[in-house]
Amino acid sequence: MEDDEISFSSTGEVSEQSAYDKQRASLQTYLDALPYECESIDEMQQRLEEIVAKLYIAAKAKNWLVLSTWDGMLQCWLLMRYPMPKTTRAKLVRFYYELCLLPGIEARVMRSWADMLSRLIANKQGVKRKLEASDLQLPWQPLWRILQKELRPREYVYDSTRNVANILLYVAEQCRRYFPASEIPEMLDTFIPRLTKESLLTMVPVLTSFLPPTHTHLYLPALFKIWEAFNSSIIDDRLLEIMGDLSEEHVAGAAGDSEGEGGAQWHDVGIWTQAQWNFLVGKGLGSMSMSIHRLKMCRLQGASTTGAHADSMDKSGTKIKKTINRINAIAKVLVYAMCVDGEVRDNSAPATRVRSDQIPRQKGFVAGSKAVDSLDRLITSTESFFHPSNAGHWTPSLTQLLQRLSAEFAKRWNEEQIEACKTPINHRLTPGIKRAFVTILRTPALLAMFSKDPICMSFAQGALRSLSMLEPNLIMPELLERAYGGLEIVNETHRTTAVMSMLAGIARPLVCEKIWLGGQKHILPLLELCIPGIDLNDPVKTVCATMFIVATIQHLKIGDLSQSRMDLSGDPGEDMDVDEPYDHLPDGTDMGDTPRLSREDERALVRDSTASFADWVTSLFRRVLALYENLPEEGGRRNTTGGKQEESVLKSIKSMLDVVCLHLSDSLFDLVLNLVFDYATTNAKSNAVRAFGQLIACLARLNPEKTMARFLPFCISQIGEELKHGASSVRTTSTHAAVASDTTFHWNLSILRGCLGYGGPILLKYKQQILSLMVLLVERSKSERGYTGIARLITRILNTVGGVYPLNSRFVNTDEWEDPQFDQSHNLSWGKLYEPQDVVVEWHVPSQEEVAFILDILHQIERPCLDKVEGLLARTAKWNNVDRNDFCRYLHAARAVWLGLPGFLKEQSKEVVNQCINPEFEIPDMIMSHLDVNAGFTLTDPNDPRYQTVAALRQRYGQILHNAAVSLRGGTEGEDHIDAVLSVTRAIDTYMLAYGMNRSDFDAMQKNYAQARDLNRSWSKQKDNSRLVFVKRAHVYHSGRLYMHALYRRRSELDDTLLCDLVELSLSPYTRIRRQAQVVLHNVCGYYIRSTRYILPTLFDALAKGNDADRMKGALYVLWNKGIDHNHNNRYLVSLLECQHEEKPSIQKLVNSLAQDSLGHLNEEVVNTDAYALPTPGVEQALEDLAQEFSPSFIDSKLLQESVAKAEIRIARRAEIYNDTVHNICTSSYFKQVSSILEVASRPTTHWRYVQMASRFLSGLLRRDVPTSAPVARFLLEQSLSPQPTIRVHMQKAAVKMFEFIKMRTYSKSAEELWLEEWSNPLQKEISIADLAQFLSSLQQPVTARFVFCVKQCGYYIDKIETGFLSWTRSIKAYRPPVEGSPPIIWETQSHPCLQACYDVISKEDYIKNLAILWSQESNKGGSIDMRPENVVFIKRLAKIFETHSAEATLTVVDSLVFDSDKFKQRAGGEILVGLLRGSKHWAQSSSAKLWEWTGSRLNRILAQIKPETLSFWESVFQYQLYDRDPRRSKVLVDWILSLSLDFSGDSAFEMNKPLALFSVLVESIGIYFNPHSDQYVNLLLDNANTSYAEMRQHICQGLYSVTKTRWQPWYPSTEAFLTACGESQDPLHIRDAWFLDRVNKILERLPKWREERLPPPRSTHSEYDKVGLTLLQWIWVSAHGPHACLIFPYIVPMMPEILRMSELNDSPEMQAYSSGVLYILSAVVPPVEYIEAIVENFVTAIKSSTSWRIRLHALPALVVFFYRNLLSISQDGVAKVMDVLLDCLADENVEVRSMTSKVLSGVVRCSQRQSIVPLKNRFVALARKTNLPPRRDPAYADSLRSLHSAILGICALIESLPYSVEPWMPSLTEVLAPHATDPPPISTTIRDCASEFKKTHQDTWHKDQLLFDDDQLQSLSTMLVGTSYCKHFRLSNIGPG
Repeated sequence: MEDDEISFSSTGEVSEQSAYDKQRASLQTYLDALPYECESIDEMQQRLEEIVAKLYIAAKAKNWLVLSTWDGMLQCWLLMRYPMPKTTRAKLVRFYYELCLLPGIEARVMRSWADMLSRLIANKQGVKRKLEASDLQLPWQPLWRILQKELRPREYVYDSTRNVANILLYVAEQCRRYFPASEIPEMLDTFIPRLTKESLLTMVPVLTSFLPPTHTHLYLPALFKIWEAFNSSIIDDRLLEIMGDLSEEHVAGAAGDSEGEGGAQWHDVGIWTQAQWNFLVGKGLGSMSMSIHRLKMCRLQGASTTGAHADSMDKSGTKIKKTINRINAIAKVLVYAMCVDGEVRDNSAPATRVRSDQIPRQKGFVAGSKAVDSLDRLITSTESFFHPSNAGHWTPSLTQLLQRLSAEFAKRWNEEQIEACKTPINHRLTPGIKRAFVTILRTPALLAMFSKDPICMSFAQGALRSLSMLEPNLIMPELLERAYGGLEIVNETHRTTAVMSMLAGIARPLVCEKIWLGGQKHILPLLELCIPGIDLNDPVKTVCATMFIVATIQHLKIGDLSQSRMDLSGDPGEDMDVDEPYDHLPDGTDMGDTPRLSREDERALVRDSTASFADWVTSLFRRVLALYENLPEEGGRRNTTGGKQEESVLKSIKSMLDVVCLHLSDSLFDLVLNLVFDYATTNAKSNAVRAFGQLIACLARLNPEKTMARFLPFCISQIGEELKHGASSVRTTSTHAAVASDTTFHWNLSILRGCLGYGGPILLKYKQQILSLMVLLVERSKSERGYTGIARLITRILNTVGGVYPLNSRFVNTDEWEDPQFDQSHNLSWGKLYEPQDVVVEWHVPSQEEVAFILDILHQIERPCLDKVEGLLARTAKWNNVDRNDFCRYLHAARAVWLGLPGFLKEQSKEVVNQCINPEFEIPDMIMSHLDVNAGFTLTDPNDPRYQTVAALRQRYGQILHNAAVSLRGGTEGEDHIDAVLSVTRAIDTYMLAYGMNRSDFDAMQKNYAQARDLNRSWSKQKDNSRLVFVKRAHVYHSGRLYMHALYRRRSELDDTLLCDLVELSLSPYTRIRRQAQVVLHNVCGYYIRSTRYILPTLFDALAKGNDADRMKGALYVLWNKGIDHNHNNRYLVSLLECQHEEKPSIQKLVNSLAQDSLGHLNEEVVNTDAYALPTPGVEQALEDLAQEFSPSFIDSKLLQESVAKAEIRIARRAEIYNDTVHNICTSSYFKQVSSILEVASRPTTHWRYVQMASRFLSGLLRRDVPTSAPVARFLLEQSLSPQPTIRVHMQKAAVKMFEFIKMRTYSKSAEELWLEEWSNPLQKEISIADLAQFLSSLQQPVTARFVFCVKQCGYYIDKIETGFLSWTRSIKAYRPPVEGSPPIIWETQSHPCLQACYDVISKEDYIKNLAILWSQESNKGGSIDMRPENVVFIKRLAKIFETHSAEATLTVVDSLVFDSDKFKQRAGGEILVGLLRGSKHWAQSSSAKLWEWTGSRLNRILAQIKPETLSFWESVFQYQLYDRDPRRSKVLVDWILSLSLDFSGDSAFEMNKPLALFSVLVESIGIYFNPHSDQYVNLLLDNANTSYAEMRQHICQGLYSVTKTRWQPWYPSTEAFLTACGESQDPLHIRDAWFLDRVNKILERLPKWREERLPPPRSTHSEYDKVGLTLLQWIWVSAHGPHACLIFPYIVPMMPEILRMSELNDSPEMQAYSSGVLYILSAVVPPVEYIEAIVENFVTAIKSSTSWRIRLHALPALVVFFYRNLLSISQDGVAKVMDVLLDCLADENVEVRSMTSKVLSGVVRCSQRQSIVPLKNRFVALARKTNLPPRRDPAYADSLRSLHSAILGICALIESLPYSVEPWMPSLTEVLAPHATDPPPISTTIRDCASEFKKTHQDTWHKDQLLFDDDQLQSLSTMLVGTSYCKHFRLSNIGPG
């Protein structure tokens, strides 16, 4: 059961006691709904105390695995929904928080703790928080401490799939509300200095996860400035999410939950300033995955942003993943900013006449709200994209936005109706805002309702459902118009299904007059129209039809009211108060065209309409029966009717009939019963046996007595007659096609099952008949279909009489249903909702008579069946087909009995024979058992004779199953016994799992309940709901109590025996048996404690040599399902490695899969979690605090002492294992495990694949806290020379991991440092940054040995500068050079044997030579010569560990390789060389200098022999050496690169390209160290921007991008200074600074001259203008696709005029493409706000001043896309300029420009200039009327044509600006356009295109829209379409749909 239940919904501040009382009251509604007494709160508090006590003991003993099992018990306790005191909850949260902070814990265990933490906090959407910040305070620093190492994990230590960082960030998100708000400055001071360009994608998630949601003024300005500066989709997601959350959190401002300083202050729009609001809406608009304009070019070019591409360039943030619903965040931002905060726009005021050169200014805001106005502009600008004809990849985003907007608005609206709402009155939503909101979303939602994508259609329907609850008068008439149209058009299936599913969503407003008066009278007509939708040939339509019928009928009674004579005005008092809102509607409500009737008239119409119920019900049942007749024949393996579609149809029809029958009046029930009985007694359809039985069950559920009275005698008679004549007499044991002669038998048997499914007490009247029939059927039914049908009947009967289940699910309580007054006026209660305490749930609870009936069935059915099965087992060796059949059918009947009694007998505590514990360190009392709560079991007293009888019979059943399994397993009959064995397997499944409630059924019930609950809720905290929902809730709660008994069950001796039987069956040689048994075994192990540990030894034995291949395969499949049990780790791994004796490929594939999966269990943290030795002060303190919540004696001190003592034994034993491993003693299990793996891997007969598997196991078993043994180390190094590349790679990685652990142990001073990775190198020192300028200058000074003892900072190398982008940390990590003559690092003593073993291998004379030979082999990856990092790291580790040993020999090998002509040898040499150089980091100065001297002398030769195919490799080599290293360490290399001559005008492009490529590598790699050289480098690049080579141009662009990025360092001396700048400065991150703008401007000044000097085609691309221009364009293009795209805007703005001119150069396709692309890039990246007006001005100026029509043609679409993307940021003056230029372009000489302008104008008017429509209309109409078209030869013809065409285009643009409505000014325009429909092109074509578009967009609403046109206007519209109209009929047919 979820926490988001229907309970109390107060959002006010309440005391702890008050909240606790409300929880008690909520719980009481659950308990009162159950038919049995439940535990008191005190009793459950005692259970909680017991659970917490076990958690306490396990935590004290540091037994984390046992503690995690008790987490499950705590979850079970929470599932029972008992209240927990706030203090207890808070301390439990603190306890689990501290657990999550423990270092060295396995990720899976940590994830379970994080999940438990989340459950306890319960901060779910729409649910009142269980804990406020005042109840709990958590320290954030420990979490940050453990998170730091996860943000940059060591690549060769951790698995790439490691996910701990995401778990810890999840913990931070859950807890951030409880981090002290006073710590926000310290958080910012910690996080901001670490936020750099490289760490952006990791640190922004950290910020959003940690920062508390209060005191937002401290961090919001900084977040916005950071957001503005970076181009990243990931950052957009994270920050939009937090902005949405803050919008909701602070909707009440300072008056909210965070009162005082903690609450956000209101600003211009909600809690946002105007600039922040514009930025947020701009980001939201960019999130719609589309361009806003309808032009195809814009749709392609402007649709995407470059943020995702920028993110792909940075791999650091890809491991931090979170699913974020960006659309939901945008909806929250918009909705929670709404309030009346401005002047109300008056749309009814007449537009003032303006001069032709003036555009009216927009005044006021929609509904007086800036946020609503922004929403209006956003929706109207995207409106056309909601139409199904304009569907695309943006449609899901747009429709989801509608759904989320409406849901969030409904939630806020309802919250503000609550008396305790803290939002001040003047900041709440108003009726005017609500009406405006619904009006804005109405049209797009109605359009999207018919989307072809089902997901999008469901989003639109969800939005309409919410809107219809908010303003039914605005929505429901529109929906009903479409509903009738969609249901009446039978040839448009999609519209029909869309309408019916929509109607299902709005059923409540339709049936409830309190919501919308006028809907009830439509119910019958709509239901009648839905009946044809029940069609087997169209399953989707059938399902939709049944959904609507169910959604509607569940809220009403199907009964005729037309004859009742109630006084219509004398309604109950509760209904009288709803009259007023309908008599006087609020001002501004849209009445629509629907005529309004009084309440009395509406009710009279409803009563009259109910007279049709009888005809409708009759038609419905006849339609269903007709569908049944056309079903395909039943059959198949599962005896289903047809395929999945037919099954879904039958399921939906069954649900529909269930609801319809349940709500029938008595008279209509009798009518239906007679109709069905007549059909049942005159038909027997083999294809509808099961379906018809379901129909009978629906009738029996309503009135079992009448149903049984009619059907039972007939069915018993028919069945007896059929059996007498041989029905079901053909013996079979497997599924088969139905025998035609058995149809009547199965037909009546199915009817019987339906009859007996309900009405337990009624069955007692027919007790003897039923018993006799059951005995007869068991004896006489011999076919498989027959005896399985009988089994289902037995199960059904026992469920009916022995189950606890709710009886009545009608929409009102039974006493009200049976009230005569209700029967005369039930229409007044249609759609009634209840509060939980008002619902009376009726239950069936077995009576004593029913229990006696069950015992009779056990005596007469179960016992004889068991006797016969037992007798048959005594002679299995002599079985024939008759015996096998008898065995299967009798066992099936015996099994069916227990299937029907899951809640009849309560299990007592079992005697566990084999507890599967290790007594040395495990305690039986710490093993959990199920949560024992009352669950309505019938027999619970073991002393009751009835209990003893049933228990003994069940025990006998289980024992017989064991005997059967043994007998049949040992038989020799082979395949003949398969069906019998399968029956035994299923019977074991029933014995072990048919108890209480299983997981899948409980999950399905929960899901069904949640769907029903949400269907009727208009917001998440709605308290009332339909009665059906509360009945389902009670049933789920009862089922949850049963589920508690099914979980964590102990194993008796018989259970263990049956488990062994299942294991043996899972290893059967027959595939069918194996598969069935494996499924059962997997399920059983999920419920019984320690069952997996019990069965593992048998499975391992099955893998040993000598076993059959099928037996091995069965064992492998079971192991694959169950995973590793750590107590059998050794045997598991060795068993897998010993599987090579079986050569079958399928088995080898399985072994490989298991080995791969087991690697996840072999990391060091798994072992460390099992035997934890680190101190846990935080957990200890949390435990002490937690203990204070309970009684002093709640801890069993003896158990605690025993647990702690055994924990010490366990840890001491683990320490002993470590020592044994170090000293090579083979007594310990750990060393035996490793040595066993090593022994297998070392055998000469071991296949190479198993050697590879062993190497991966060994790598996983390496641990940081235990030195590796010498044999393992030797093996790893020796296998690094393996001829198999995969083995070599794995061994190298393992060796690197081993060396890394040696380093970590050497550097660590404690175990805590080791696991938290807080150790430090002996040469490392933290340097404080006191004087920033001095520190930066010191980076350029050389480091020499004489500075070792000097105080100066320049005496240290600083490799990684991970701070200093925004502010600096207080200190930075640096390294001093090693002292000459003394070893810098002395490795730990314990690792010396390991290191010596490694040295013995690598010091061999030919080791490096052989390694180089292997590395020089050709790659298998298509000849690729990419650098292999694993090789480089391997050499680097060897160089670090063993320093200069073998260095000379290595260099000798390298010397011969790097100058070899073979590229693969070059690669090997380069990898070894860079590994040596990188590994020499801490060598003595002399040794390092010698190595660099050797390298430096060969650099020129290396450069000279680089070929095109090896260039990228050598770039990687140099980059690897320079990256994250102080360039002063590689001074030789840096100086050499800087000394290279950069030639841009040579003869060979490649020779010029090589030094430039290396220069680019240097710039990218050394970062700010390059800044002193950057000016010189930029000048060189720009001086040579005119290069003729494309490769050189790319390097120039990349170089300019890199320098721009590197120079961008807006650092501040402190975080406080940065935060101050964010609040006071417009540009704190200096994104508007352009460091080399002067140089760019100088180039721009020369471009016009170069343009004039352009060479003619085809040599134009060689012109200076083209070369320089293309370089600049490519630089902008590259920069705009990076994360620092905003830095390019200072350069792009002055370049725009020239870029626009470049776009017209048809003779230079590449330049034209780049220039157009750059124009669209302006819209793909959000520019700083200052540049928006400048960009618009540039567009306008270029369009106005350009003499080239091509420039205007290219600029117009780019301008409009930019306009839409920055809609809110463009001032009124900017909009006026755009409008002016568009009006000018309408009269352009070029027809293409005019047409483009018309399309642009329509979009601009639609989203921002609606107030200009009337003045523009007057202007265009006047121009059209005064312009007469002279004869074609007239000199003025061209001007007149252009003038007239501009007027026509303007009019058409206005019509297209509102594509889905007909405004009052619109019809008259047809009379202006029609006379010109026959004018010469382009006038006539423009008019026809406009008319065609009008027809397409209005065909859905034409039946209503045509009423706004008079006859002449309709004639004119037809003329516009076809040029001339010949008749009225032709005219109307052209306008109408289709």
